[in-house]
Amino acid sequence: MLRRALDALRNHARPRLVGGCVRDALLGRVPVDFDVEVGGISFAQMHAILAPFGSTDVVGRSFGVIKLRDGNAAYDFSLPRRESKTGSGHRGFAITPDPSLSDAEAAARRDFTVNTLAWDPFTDSIIDPLGGRKDLDAGILRHASAAFDEDPLRVLRAMQLAARFNFSLAPETADRARAIRSSFAELPVERVWQEWDKWATAAAKPSRGLAVLAECGWLEHFPEIAALTATPQDPVWHPEGNVFVHTQCSLDALIQSRAWIESPANRRRLLSFGVLAHDFGKATTTHQAERAGEIRWISPGHEAAGTAPTLTFLRRIGAPLDLIAPVQALVQNHLVHHHTQGGGFSANQIRRLARRLAPATIYDLAEVMVADARGRPPLDAASSLERIAALRVGAEALALSEQAPQPILLGRHLIAAGLPPGPDFKPLLDEAFEAQLDGAFMDSAAAQRWLENRLREKPSGGTLE
Repeated sequence: MLRRALDALRNHARPRLVGGCVRDALLGRVPVDFDVEVGGISFAQMHAILAPFGSTDVVGRSFGVIKLRDGNAAYDFSLPRRESKTGSGHRGFAITPDPSLSDAEAAARRDFTVNTLAWDPFTDSIIDPLGGRKDLDAGILRHASAAFDEDPLRVLRAMQLAARFNFSLAPETADRARAIRSSFAELPVERVWQEWDKWATAAAKPSRGLAVLAECGWLEHFPEIAALTATPQDPVWHPEGNVFVHTQCSLDALIQSRAWIESPANRRRLLSFGVLAHDFGKATTTHQAERAGEIRWISPGHEAAGTAPTLTFLRRIGAPLDLIAPVQALVQNHLVHHHTQGGGFSANQIRRLARRLAPATIYDLAEVMVADARGRPPLDAASSLERIAALRVGAEALALSEQAPQPILLGRHLIAAGLPPGPDFKPLLDEAFEAQLDGAFMDSAAAQRWLENRLREKPSGGTLE
């Protein structure tokens, strides 16, 4: 259908595929979103030509944009347009469609040269007025024009694009981003989240995104991360460098795991932020102390200390509320494999760990711990990986690798035992669940016996507490 629409437009206009779809195709990736820029005709003419090919949504008449739907597929058709800064913030622009713009003039309004490439589907030729192909081949993000300075969101776009494509930032673009860092406050938090979400779910080299923020001076807007750059680690245990460098190494290790690669976006999001935040607590707990006769950098209790800055950071970037608790749980428990006797896990420990993590899972925690262990190059992570593998095996044996234990004894069982519903139910059910976690019973029949014994100890004639 797209080809037929392009053929119809060709008789009256100058259609080009532009932006990300061209960039992705040249990188050997399958394009997902298709944008077509149509010069030489009016908005009404474009709408009339496209209407026979499917449902047309006029999503931005003032911007000259039409979304053409074909089943589950959707294509954006737009007129070339001019943009001029009229006020502060990401939305402070006057946008005027102008069908007469040249390819170079239309490209100049885009963010980076790698996104200014266009493709003429009828001559099979790349239109490259700003040198985007050279930058694409070199893996460089370079601002398309001085208009870059007018939209601070482009710095966060640089962050996620660098992470998704393992791009570097051109020094002159880093200078421009540094000069506008005070304009971060103009950005609506929902747009900040959209860029961080792309970083978290689609990165090929997440460390590059963090490096871009550091190069631009934009880490100052994310103080929980910035603090890691000034937090040292003992070179015996962390030869890779400070906590910021370790976090970068851990993130890059995470996205190489099969579990992350095969996970849907919601799990990738959880794991990425779990690894990003796992050592936030080191900024406030790191100090020097004697260990085995030598002065070392240590960070005792940094797991628990990391939950508060994790909350602050996720709120700062506008993360969904239901993401916060599971990320905090991963942060607080990411060293559990180092705190077990002999490195082994009892069934009780696994049940209680699964309960603490919910709605995150032991499988999620294992991925964070593996990334942490592999984020210390060139150290051998074999001993840590063995402990993590043992945790996985134990969780699988208890069917708790991907879920938390559920209470077996419920209110209906108390009613069946002759207890009237009332305030005594909750403490008794809580006590039963604790006993279940301790292994006192594992099925309904055993739970009923536990209840009978419990009621014999404290008959229903008085309080159960």
